[in-house]
Amino acid sequence: MKQNDYFQKSQYPFLSASFDLHNTPPGEIDYRIKHLKKGMMDRGLDALLIIQKMDVYYFSGTTQDGVLFVPVDHQPILFVKREICRAEAESALDTIIEFQSIKEIPKRLDDFNLPSPKTIGLELDVLPANDYFKIKKLFPPSRLSDASKIIRDIRKTKSPYELECMKNAGRIGERTYVEGIKHLKEGISEIEFGGMLEREAKKLGSEGLLRVRSMNYEAYSWHILAGPTGGIVSQSDSPMGGLGLSPAFPVGASRRPIQANEPIVVDFGTCSQGYQADETRTFCIGELPKKFLDAYEACDEIHNAVLSETRPGVHCEYLFELSVKTAKKLGYEENYLGPPGLQTRFVGHGIGLELNEFPFLAKGHSYELEEGMTFALEPKIVFPGEGAVGIENTVYVNRDGYEFVTPLENRLFVV
Repeated sequence: MKQNDYFQKSQYPFLSASFDLHNTPPGEIDYRIKHLKKGMMDRGLDALLIIQKMDVYYFSGTTQDGVLFVPVDHQPILFVKREICRAEAESALDTIIEFQSIKEIPKRLDDFNLPSPKTIGLELDVLPANDYFKIKKLFPPSRLSDASKIIRDIRKTKSPYELECMKNAGRIGERTYVEGIKHLKEGISEIEFGGMLEREAKKLGSEGLLRVRSMNYEAYSWHILAGPTGGIVSQSDSPMGGLGLSPAFPVGASRRPIQANEPIVVDFGTCSQGYQADETRTFCIGELPKKFLDAYEACDEIHNAVLSETRPGVHCEYLFELSVKTAKKLGYEENYLGPPGLQTRFVGHGIGLELNEFPFLAKGHSYELEEGMTFALEPKIVFPGEGAVGIENTVYVNRDGYEFVTPLENRLFVV
């Protein structure tokens, strides 16, 4: 079923054939599948069974409940539980089949005269163990192999289409910050201010959900840390965690009222068509004390030092070490990227459909930047018990260096 057919036959009368789903262009899907199959051939894989939601979306264009089977020498087959009419309207794939259980897949492959694969690639970095053993029973002669690196390597560089989605998220973020600052006043709680920013972003079309490729970790927008809460670390691998609202969610904005003359770190991500932009700015009501002002200027200098070396061919670990050396030169070695003894070992993380894609500007990541990569650069300085300051921008690595995905001006926002 094509998109217009879906709307014409839909049970939802308020939809029209002109309603735009913002589908992933067919050429994008074809290009991704082509490169996926090349990676499969290089690794000697006969087929991939893709289950993780964002991987299914990346290669099919839909997040309807289902799995994607990709044979190396046959067109992909998208198996959908719910809702197949929407999947057919959203996906550019030709073969979309309704099913009820993953147990049906071997029989369905027989219907296409496809032999049982000798080797099947799986996303073993995220696949639950129960699903692994279930698949092993379904394909007893097959050897199961980890295909997560193939998938993540393809996703690490962004096409012009993906870049435009991310830039749109960046534009939403810019307007969210500009409008949000109008709501900032003394006495408002961190979580209330975060809710106001969320409201502005949603009005502008941000999808609200920030995805990560991880177990036991959730991403969120309302990372609002004012004064001493900026010096609190928690379970998340970040320079500062914040107090949060309870032990059930011990990160991010709290009920603490925001005060004048204290640093307010606002780390707010936005999302458009699944693609994210991440940025941080430091706010203050009134005059920021010199200690924090100097630290903020140091973050700005570190940020610019890393960007001055950002270009294809530069090793990611080198950029991390450059940031550490610059922080040390400026006198912030003990407080850079977290409180003493609790510092993170990265200054940048890849971003796209998820917040933790490649590349990582981090200790141990010695691979090179490539044209088309996108990452969020976030130097931060933390003083436990007092507060924190920081800057973050999402950037795109182009042929000559970089360009910003987040267009909001780099400055201290003073109310």
